[in-house]
This record gives sequence, structure tokens and C-alpha cells, in this order.
Amino acid sequence: MSPLETLRLVAGREISTRIRSRAFLWTTGLLVVAIVGGGLVLDLALGSPTAATVALTPQTEPLAQPLQDIARAGEESVEVVRLPDDAAAEASVRDGDVDAALTGDPADFTVVVRSEPGAALYSLLTVLRQQAALGSAVTELGGDPTAVAAELAAATLDVRALDPAPERDGGQIAAGYVAGILLFLALQTTAQLVSQGVVEEKSTRVVELLLSTIRPWQLMAGKVLGIGVIGLIQVLVVISAAAGTALALDLLDASGLDLGSTVVWALAWFVLGFVMYALALAALASLVSRQEDVASVTAPVLLLMIIPYVIGISIAPWDPTNTIVVVLSYVPFAAPLVMPMRIALGTVETWQVLASFALSAALVPLLVWGAGRIYLNAVLRTGARVRLRDALRVR
Repeated sequence: MSPLETLRLVAGREISTRIRSRAFLWTTGLLVVAIVGGGLVLDLALGSPTAATVALTPQTEPLAQPLQDIARAGEESVEVVRLPDDAAAEASVRDGDVDAALTGDPADFTVVVRSEPGAALYSLLTVLRQQAALGSAVTELGGDPTAVAAELAAATLDVRALDPAPERDGGQIAAGYVAGILLFLALQTTAQLVSQGVVEEKSTRVVELLLSTIRPWQLMAGKVLGIGVIGLIQVLVVISAAAGTALALDLLDASGLDLGSTVVWALAWFVLGFVMYALALAALASLVSRQEDVASVTAPVLLLMIIPYVIGISIAPWDPTNTIVVVLSYVPFAAPLVMPMRIALGTVETWQVLASFALSAALVPLLVWGAGRIYLNAVLRTGARVRLRDALRVR
């Protein structure tokens, strides 16, 4: 058989064996349920913004337009309810039909509430009271209080920031968390499947039968390829569930998240990250012959995965330009976990993503060479743990 045909057979064996396993199906299903459930919880938590309801009487009716203008200027929403008299307004407040009622003289009105007004409503009504007092003063001076109120409501603060902070919204922050957590779980699970598979074949002596017909590099490459396809399918399913949930619930309507770019780059970083971690773990796993010893040899590589993940998930969503986060997003082995978070948060240029991707990809040929040499020299040696120095030695 040609090398490509051999790779196809080895990879196909891994795919057909693992894609039907209960572990894969349950893990994928639980991730999808978690993503969809999280979207529903977020939708319920955010909810639709409810407008504060304020009752006005015929006497305080002139306050309706200034109240709406002030609310609009403060990006608040207020619903005005017109009632026939003060008694009806107070009864509406007592019954919980409105949040507040304005009674008395428009220039010196009284706010009627059931217990206390909310912070936003209190602030809005305070501005209204100040405008009413100003309007009364303007009237006494012979001016037009309506025109003055309109000018005041339209006045905005012009801010020029010398070092403006990057704008982020809830959708971008949520996507940053999802990207970081999903890639960490997918990379950790699939890469460890490679190391466990290597030791399983070595401990049962199956590898000796396989290597009697195919070359070591073909076996290792086929295993990495097959499990990589399984991992990519899982990531695609979960990302599709996340994107579908976000679109179905309109969670991204007010978000600046570039969903397409985030998804494409997440898949690309998963593939590159998986290749790097899988090669390293496959080589190290070939040094031992028992499953109990796998953790001792793979711990350094798993640490390379855990440290950037913890730093990224703790800092990046709130401060994606932090120096540690930025540096880690360019470091091979750390970049596949940190850079997708920065992409989701929209704080990184395309050229920076490409430069980081190129740096990590440049390490792959060295990993292929080193992993191939270690695997070749160690996979057939059973019993005691093979020293890394011996496995790298040219034979």
C-alpha cells in the first residue's frame, strides 16, 4: 500500500472506533446541552429592557414631553400613563400598576412611590425636577421654558479620550469565555486520547503487530489524524450549537461580535493546537508501557496547556490588552488557547492573528521530527520507562 493509503486506513480505524464510543457521544451531547442551556439562561438574565412607568395627572401633563426628552438623552425608556386625578394616580402606584406618579403643581411636583424609586428613575426624576424649577425661573424672567427644556435635553457631553479603552459588549465577552473553555476542553480531551491510545497499543503488544506491516511514523500520523478529525467534528457540532442558539435568541443583535471570523479562527486554532499537543503527547506517551505512568510523562505538556488557559480565562475577557495576555497570544502552545479569546473580543488585528498563527505553525516541522524520532525509538521498548535522551539518540 502507498503511504497515503496506509494513513487513511489507520485514521479510518481511529475514527470508526471512537466516533461510536459512548464517551464521545455523551461528551458531545453534554457540551451541546451546556451551550444551549447557557444561551437560554443568558437570554432570561438579560431579558427585554422594561420601561419605567410614570403616571401623570391632567395637572402634571405638561411634564410628559420633558420627561421623555430626558429619558431619551440618558438612553433610558419611560412609559407615561395618564390618569384622571391624584387619587387614581396614587391607587395605581399602590396596586403596582406604575412605578411612580407625579402629582401637584408641574413646577413643584411630588413623586409618589410605593416604597422607593429605583436608582435610574430617581436620577431621571431629579433632572426633571431641576428642569421644572429652571423653567419656572425662566417664565418669571419672560422666557420660553419649553425651548429651554428642549435645549437642555439635547445637550450632550463631548469627550475626547487620549487613550480610549477598547469597546466590548456582553456578546463579545461571552464569546471569549466560550472560545477559551471550548478549545481548552477539546484540546485536552483529544490530545490525551492520542497519548492513551499509544500506551494502550503498546501495553497490549498490538503495536508490534501493526509495525510488522506499516512504518512507525505512519501509525503515529494516522492516529493523530483520526483523533484530530473526531475532535474537529466535536468542535464543529458544539460551535454550531452555540452560533445557532445565539442567532435564534437574538443574543448578538446589539453586539459587535464578528461571529464568522470568530468561528473560522477558532476552528483553525483548534487544528493547529491539536497537531502540536497531539504530537508532543504521542511522543512522550511512547516512553512508558502502562496507563498509570502516562500522567508522569505528559504532565509538563499538560501544564503548558493549563497555565495559559487559566491566565487567559481569568484576564482576557476583561482586559484583552493586558501585557501577559498579549505575550501569551504569540507564544506557541499558549497561542491556540489565548488568541481565539482575543479574536472574539475584537481587540486584535488580522495581521497580528496571522503572525501568531505563523509562529506556532513554524514549530510544527520541529515537533514532527522530534516526535517521530522519539516514537520510533521508544514505541517497541516495553517494561521500564524509556529515558527521553535515549529515545532521541540516533540509531
